[in-house]
Amino acid sequence: MGTDLISSLEQVRQLQIKPGRAFHSAQHEEIANGATTDIYFIRTYEILKKLAKVDVPVTAEIFPRRGGVICGVEEVMGLLKDKKVSVWGLPEGSTFEARETVLRIQGPYSEFGIFETTILGMLASASGWANAAREIKEAAGDHPFFSFGARHVHPAVAPVMERAAVVGGAAGASCILGAKLAGQEPQGTVPHAMFIILGDTVEGARAYHELMPADAKRTILIDTFKDEAEEALRVAEALGPALAGVRLDTPGERGGVTPHLVKEVRHRLDLAGYKHVQIFVSGGLTPERIPPLIEAGADAFGVGSYISAAAPIDMTMDLKEVDGRPVAKRGRLPGITPNPKLVKLK
Repeated sequence: MGTDLISSLEQVRQLQIKPGRAFHSAQHEEIANGATTDIYFIRTYEILKKLAKVDVPVTAEIFPRRGGVICGVEEVMGLLKDKKVSVWGLPEGSTFEARETVLRIQGPYSEFGIFETTILGMLASASGWANAAREIKEAAGDHPFFSFGARHVHPAVAPVMERAAVVGGAAGASCILGAKLAGQEPQGTVPHAMFIILGDTVEGARAYHELMPADAKRTILIDTFKDEAEEALRVAEALGPALAGVRLDTPGERGGVTPHLVKEVRHRLDLAGYKHVQIFVSGGLTPERIPPLIEAGADAFGVGSYISAAAPIDMTMDLKEVDGRPVAKRGRLPGITPNPKLVKLK
C-alpha cells in the first residue's frame, strides 16, 4: 500500500488485508493515508467534494475534557508536515486545563479533515500517559523514576507510551525504541529469569559485573530467592564498591515492597558499611505509595502499570470558523477561542 490518501468510499471498498498479515497494528503508511480514521470522515469528504465544498478554508480547535499534560503534538506535526495548513499548539509537555484550546489548525478542510480521528487519538493516549507520569514525578520529587510499562500495552504503542512517560517526567524508559524516541538510551538491568536460571543471586550479580560493560549500572535484584535484607548484604559483600544499588520487586503474594522492608534493608546496609548502595523499588507503585517509601529510604523507582493503565484524556475537535465566518455547534461558542499559551508550530 502506498501513501495515497483514502478519500472515497470506493477506495475503502478496495482496501484489502493481505493474507497472513502478522500484526494487527497500523503501519506508518496506513496512518498517513487515512486507513485508521473513522468511515464517517470519508463520507464527509466525498459529499463535500461533490458539492465543491471540500476545499473551503476552516479553523478547527481541539480541547480536552479534563486537565493534564499535553503529549503527542510531535506526532500530529509529523502527520501534518506536508499539509497546506497553519498550526498553533501548546508545547509538548506543558500543562492544560479542562476545555482549554490545546491545538488550532487553519487551512482547507480537504488538507486535514479526514485525519480528525487520528489526530485526536495521538493526543488523547499520549497525554493520558504523560499526565500519569507527571503525577508520579510530583510524588517522587527529586527522586528519579523510570518507566517500565511496555509489557502492559500492545507493542505497537509501547514506544509511544514510554516516550510520553519521559515527556511527563520519567528519568528514562526500559523499552528500547521508546527511550530512543525520547533521545535517551534504554534503562534496566536483568529480570528474575536470569537469577532463576543461574540458581543464586550472588552468582548472577558476579556474572553481571564481570560480563556487562562498565557503563551498565550495577543495580541487582535481591528478592528472587532469600530474605531481601540477607540478599542485599550478600550482594554488597560480593561486589563491594562496584555495587550501585539493590532493587526490591517483592511480589504481592508476599506483601509487596513495604516501607518497613525498605527501612530494614537500608538499616542493615548502613550498619555493614554499605551506605553508598542505593535502594531501587518497583512493583505496583502509585503516587500514594511513593512518599512513605522515600521516607523509609528508597532512592529511585520503576513504575509500569500506573502509567500504562492511565485513561486517555478525551479530546474533541470543533470547527470554529468556515470561510472566515465564526461558527460552532449548539452549546459551543462560535469563533476562535483565545489562548495566549499557544505557539505557532507550522
